[in-house]
Amino acid sequence: MWLFGSKKVTLKDSGIFEGFTDWHSHILPGVDDGIKTMEDALAVLEEYQRLGFKKVWLTPHIMEDYPNATEDLKKRFEELKEAWKGNVEIALAAENMLDNMFEERLGKNDFLPIGKNGDHLLVETSYYTPPFAMDEMLEGARKKGYNLILAHPERYRYMEEKDYKKLKEQGVIFQLNLLSIVGAYGETARKKAEWLLSKDMVDLLGTDIHRLENTLAHLDINIPQKDVEKIIGRLSMAPHI
Repeated sequence: MWLFGSKKVTLKDSGIFEGFTDWHSHILPGVDDGIKTMEDALAVLEEYQRLGFKKVWLTPHIMEDYPNATEDLKKRFEELKEAWKGNVEIALAAENMLDNMFEERLGKNDFLPIGKNGDHLLVETSYYTPPFAMDEMLEGARKKGYNLILAHPERYRYMEEKDYKKLKEQGVIFQLNLLSIVGAYGETARKKAEWLLSKDMVDLLGTDIHRLENTLAHLDINIPQKDVEKIIGRLSMAPHI
């Protein structure tokens, strides 16, 4: 039930998470800067089940700071699947930094793609500077048959309106961090998130959860009803991937 009668509502109480698919999370335990233990991972999934989540994509970092091997991530995922007895569906992919490691993996076609057809890649860049040869890396992935999903575009301080428009013209899908709307990443990211929503550039939503307590705290922040309505409108038009 959507609570559109009041001027403000929290994300937690808005009903937005009923049947929600989280396209970006760091729940796979002990592999990056996200959730550290199996116990904590199960606690996150239990809370997501209470909120009404339908599916969660586990997207651990693959980058020079966290050089996770594909087989190691698959093994850890199987351990989590064995331990999780709830109704929220979990699936494994990765958040791929556009760095030297990405270029190496591109040469080997060694990726954990996201989406039911296995032909999408979730990618990210530094928050402050564009990667060297970014266009070439994106084009290389396309030539391998992948469609690109850019994680949390609102968090890239170096990107301007023209950069977002260029990426959309290239067919890049944008995945917004839901908590950006409530200021979890600062005022600049919040304003960019609102702008991207206003221009209908948002395609997918994710929590990008790293710590359960921090996420729950932001879910209790009141936001304008119009913002929730805009988010729900984007959810209804999410691409089927």
